[in-house]
Amino acid sequence: MFHLIFAAPSLLVVVRWLWPLSLPLWITVAVALLLLVASQYHFWSRLSSGSVFAPEFPFAVVVLFNWAFGAIVLLAGLQILLDLGAMAARLAGRGGGVPDALRYAAAGAAALLAAVGVANALRVPPVKDLDVAIRGLPPAFEGYRLLHLTDLHISRLFPAPWVRAVVDRANASGVDLVVVTGDFIDGSVAMRRADVEPLRGLRAPDGVFAIPGNHEYFFDYRAWMRHLAGLGISLLENAHAVLARGGARIVLAGVTDLSAPAHGQAGPDLAAALAGAPDHAPVILLDHQPRGARRAAAHGVALQLSGHTHGGMILGLDRLVANGNDGFVSGLYAVEGMTLYVSNGTALWPGFALRLGRPSALTRITLRGLR
Repeated sequence: MFHLIFAAPSLLVVVRWLWPLSLPLWITVAVALLLLVASQYHFWSRLSSGSVFAPEFPFAVVVLFNWAFGAIVLLAGLQILLDLGAMAARLAGRGGGVPDALRYAAAGAAALLAAVGVANALRVPPVKDLDVAIRGLPPAFEGYRLLHLTDLHISRLFPAPWVRAVVDRANASGVDLVVVTGDFIDGSVAMRRADVEPLRGLRAPDGVFAIPGNHEYFFDYRAWMRHLAGLGISLLENAHAVLARGGARIVLAGVTDLSAPAHGQAGPDLAAALAGAPDHAPVILLDHQPRGARRAAAHGVALQLSGHTHGGMILGLDRLVANGNDGFVSGLYAVEGMTLYVSNGTALWPGFALRLGRPSALTRITLRGLR
């Protein structure tokens, strides 16, 4: 079923875009076969590694597959618009056919947009600055800065050199704390050992803290938690840490992912994460998925940091992604007295790595007191 769903855009392109073109039959058949091969990128990924989430092809091949699959999806969308326009023209009594020239123009636009989208996805993100007001923030933490990374998706598409560049940029950001809200990887420890090694170099005065995302559960969760801890990353699995400035305290808490129970692991437990935390200290919560924001607000959390949505990846598509995440997809939200920040992410799943209008970022958050 998964592969049939991903074949649907290709079938639409073949039936509504390719077949009506004035081309020799052999060219039509050849192009249709190429489209079908590209549309089954995720099937080929499964054959390469045993998982649709870890395409184990050379970097250039993964880039080419992402471009081709992205172009197919974008062309399917453009063809739907052409068909709607033709239908409107027929209803208005003005003909209604779609000329070949418009079809070729749509294909060219899709190919160009897909290339731009992949290039945007592959860049090393810039540092994005954000001020967040925290009610009850101790004066000692005024101006405290943390760097939020999420959805690194370290893989054949985002390998060691890219990770090293991200780490260098993070270390140069001058923050007090680094946090990572999950989806570190796509692949097993054996596949990704060399690619994640640069994470050992992440540094901040108050440390590097992280939680798992849903992708960690696809590849031997416990093995990954051990390996990430061995890289010097402090994992908050339904747990918290206390950050101190003199006698002042803030709490950094983290929960596991909503998908954990389906993989035989402990699901998110905010009560357990906050057990024993100092009273009246503001709480910053790391939760990979933003859907639990209202529950966090009810527990008195001041700031929740999330990822998972990739910002929707493509302007317009973000509205559909929001619908699957309780309305939260990108940026800052006020949620029943709590601030939620949903990052667009540092990278993307290598199965659909396009960004159009939803740029990646390393978010440097400065805490301000709300009096």
